Amino acid sequence: MTGEALGALSSNTNPIEWYCPQLLASPRASMEVVIEHIEKSKADEIVVIGSSLGGFYANFLAEKYGCKAVALNPAVRAPRELAPHVGMMTAYDSEEPFDFRPEYIDELNALQVKAITNPSRYFLMAAKGDELLDWKEMVAFYSGAHQLVLEGGDHGISDYSKYLPQVLKFIQPSTSTHAKP
Repeated sequence: MTGEALGALSSNTNPIEWYCPQLLASPRASMEVVIEHIEKSKADEIVVIGSSLGGFYANFLAEKYGCKAVALNPAVRAPRELAPHVGMMTAYDSEEPFDFRPEYIDELNALQVKAITNPSRYFLMAAKGDELLDWKEMVAFYSGAHQLVLEGGDHGISDYSKYLPQVLKFIQPSTSTHAKP
């Protein structure tokens, strides 16, 4: 599976510690890898960024650590959205095959955020032209959050660089840090 979840960790002594793992087919195993990295990090403040399934993971991590999250065309209900795709698949951005097993739906259910608890910590970028996911569901899920709804566009937000300044402004370190437990 590809590295759809991106993590940016910032610190006073190391302004940006970038971590972009290669995600595994197993959601549980993917989150174990990311959590292990976060727990070992010396960062003062955590910001998670994820696209598609990575956006789903970003929700889980933002709720676990009370940190900021940027969700780019996120799969807000990944268990439901991925259930029809159990079996052999190919990665979204490559031809690499992987086995998406039925137990992975249970693992996704365990990571499902029912509702975000502090909308001010979230930035949603949703493209109305997303060919895979429903932008209206994203907007409703992130009610009260910072939202940038793009006319047209696509699932991969191919013109992402145009919106990067808004993302960077949102993820700037705050006056109060989100300390790790």
